[in-house]
Parts: sequence; C-alpha cells; structure tokens
Amino acid sequence: MHLLTRRVILFTTFVLLISAAGAPVANPAHAQSKNAQKSSADTLSHIESLVSFATKHLHIPYRSGGTSKKGFDCSGFVRYCFDKWNVALPHSSAAQAEKGITVSLDEAKPGDLIFFKGSSVKTATIGHVGIITEVTPSYVRFIHSAWKGGIRYDMLNADYYKKRFVAVKRLID
Repeated sequence: MHLLTRRVILFTTFVLLISAAGAPVANPAHAQSKNAQKSSADTLSHIESLVSFATKHLHIPYRSGGTSKKGFDCSGFVRYCFDKWNVALPHSSAAQAEKGITVSLDEAKPGDLIFFKGSSVKTATIGHVGIITEVTPSYVRFIHSAWKGGIRYDMLNADYYKKRFVAVKRLID
C-alpha cells in the first residue's frame, strides 16, 4: 500500500504541476497550438542553421560555374547551402529568382535570398544572388560568392549593391 500511495501522490503532483503551468490536462485545441509554436521554432532553427552553415564557407574562392568547396559561383553557393535543407534550386541566379515568395525589403529576414542585376546597372536581368544573414533597421547584410573575394559578407547599402538590388525571395518560412 505504501507504493500505491507514492504513485497517487506523484500523479497528483504531476497533474498540479501541469495545471499550474496553465496547460489544460486534456485539451486538443491546446495541443494543436503547441504544435504550431513548435513548428515555428523548428523553422527558426532551420534558418539559423542555414545561415551558420553558409558562414562556415567564408573565404572559399570564387570559381565560375563552381558548385563545391573547391570554389563556388554565387548561385552554386546558394544552391549548395539550400540543398543541405532539401530545397532544390537550379544553378542560375535568374532561375533561382523564379522560386519562392517575393517579400518586400522591409520584411526581409535571415535565410531569404537577395537578388541583384548583373554587372551592368542598365540591364534588368538578374545576375547575382546571396543569402541574407542579418537585418537591422539600418542595414541588410548578406553572404555570397563574389568574383573578388570568394565567399564573403557584403551590405546592401554599399553603392555597388544598392544600385543593382532587384528583389528578396523567401524559400523557407
């Protein structure tokens, strides 16, 4: 009987702890909202992991058409990073710009893709892509494979990129 009493006390304590935490003992609606919160948290960790993975490749050289740690071009680098999260992308910045959901620059967040015109400001053709790593009220920082410097960070407010900015796309929400 002593063992049975301990089990009843433990069960009662467990129920009281759950109730004190504000979680109903058997409410299916609450279980759904917990799953929704967990899903949102999981997505955030995926995005943080993606950005962290991308930064581990800093200083790898630029290589035209490159898709490996021996060297990347801009779209090859983005494709390589997103592939680790089972997001298949084509190997072309213009083709990658066709994917995902367009978001305004004000709504940009880490993990979003940022697209630019190619070498000429006058063209409308997308020719460059990067992954946004940080957004603050005063700047947007992104990681990309640049012809000069390989995998590196740059800021959207730099004249070169500001003049060539085209769009932000979200692939992971």
